[in-house]
Amino acid sequence: MSTDGQDEILLSTEGHAAHVTLNRPRALNALTHAMVLRIDEALSAWERDPAVETVVIRGAGERGLCAGGDIRSIYEDARTGGTASADFWRDEYRLNAHIARYRKPYVALMDGIVMGGGVGVSAHGTVRIVTERSRVAMPETGIGFVPDVGGTYLLALAPGLLGTHLALTGASVGAADALLCGLADQFVPAGRLDAFTADLARLPVRDALARHVAEPPPGELAARRPWIDHCYAAGTVEEIIDRLLTSGETEAKETAGTLAAKSPTALKVTLAALRRARELGSLERVLEQEYRVSCAALGTHDLVEGIRAQVIDKDRTPHWSPATLAEVTDDDVARYFAVAAAGRSRTQSPHSAPLWPGADR
Repeated sequence: MSTDGQDEILLSTEGHAAHVTLNRPRALNALTHAMVLRIDEALSAWERDPAVETVVIRGAGERGLCAGGDIRSIYEDARTGGTASADFWRDEYRLNAHIARYRKPYVALMDGIVMGGGVGVSAHGTVRIVTERSRVAMPETGIGFVPDVGGTYLLALAPGLLGTHLALTGASVGAADALLCGLADQFVPAGRLDAFTADLARLPVRDALARHVAEPPPGELAARRPWIDHCYAAGTVEEIIDRLLTSGETEAKETAGTLAAKSPTALKVTLAALRRARELGSLERVLEQEYRVSCAALGTHDLVEGIRAQVIDKDRTPHWSPATLAEVTDDDVARYFAVAAAGRSRTQSPHSAPLWPGADR
């Protein structure tokens, strides 16, 4: 396996468009630290290059853009008390902010599976394209983690409480629902993506879109808004589940069962992170919060156990600790957000630096 991202990130130009291809199809294009650094370096170079007018990112293979970060590496790091994941997240979140503030059109082809870190390298872009094959999700609560890569920022902006529903359940959505939630901008049929990207070599993004944009297949979330908005407006995760169970909607009751299988701690921290994100304002401030939360999670039982159950052993039976929502105290949640007097989270690795100057204040 490449250790510098050279083989895992393919860079090319065609006309006045530059292309980034995530090239780990057997791993569903999961991001490594080297890949993140190589993407950021390429974006910086193209930003200064007058010959490049548009940047396009896509995934190799037929399965999707990107399934997230290299979860096995994070598992080994968390299991052994390492700090490599904190360094990876620091540079990954910097890349997410760079994409969001990119000075040229950044077109993300969100075809197939787009999860976790895949959302981070796409949904902050200028033009986010989904297809009939798109499945977009932030599934972190199922592995004892919390939505990151600016996910709490994006989901906090979704209409009503749809973002809270997606963050807590980790549910994946198709094209129409990604558009509804503000995670994407346009629908282009998968069979027209190659023609669309070919047009970007010679046409402005707006003109290329006009040739290929279509109507997506119907979604599901719009019809569920009434019970979603009512149930997730509750003050705590316990109250949310109570409302789901008593709403009288079959889908709501099924959703309560979904939440019952997630890490109780991750659910409570995620709800707090989303509500804090609404108050923080800028993406950069939310990323700072996510960095503290992510580094805190790195030292917890649930992250190791969740990855073990879902990815390593695949027995799908994680043993969370604490095992119930009632056992997760307010102090337990607060520790994920705490900043010590020296400017670091009390559970953050001493070797991990802030995202940017002032990020730890």
